[in-house]
Amino acid sequence: MPLSEHEQRMLEQMERALYAEDPKFATALEGSGLRTYTRRRVYQAVAGFLVGIALLMAGMVAKQVWLSVVGFLVMLGCAVLAVTGWRKAPKPGEQASGAAGHHARSQGRQRRSVMDRIEQRWQKRRDEQGGH
Repeated sequence: MPLSEHEQRMLEQMERALYAEDPKFATALEGSGLRTYTRRRVYQAVAGFLVGIALLMAGMVAKQVWLSVVGFLVMLGCAVLAVTGWRKAPKPGEQASGAAGHHARSQGRQRRSVMDRIEQRWQKRRDEQGGH
């Protein structure tokens, strides 16, 4: 559900205030880190898939069945990694809800709690200003 104009303005004000107070912290909260991680993971999986093809072909040329089987397994594993990484990748402008790995999940919880505290502070300031 898209934000109303008022909510968008409030969010922009909050972001500006956060950047003004602590630019390093604000940069750390940006969601591009997970996007970059998943994109890099997909690229690595594609590169691994190509290595698997090379191993498969080398095994066929050298008439080594085990090498072809290893190449096929590498291809299969990398294809699974690429597909799962691609599906988990957040869209640009979308906050990451499904994080990859335990570390990323705990970071997501910390981000949510930090954002919740920021929102609560913002709401408190807004209520104090509205009361005067």
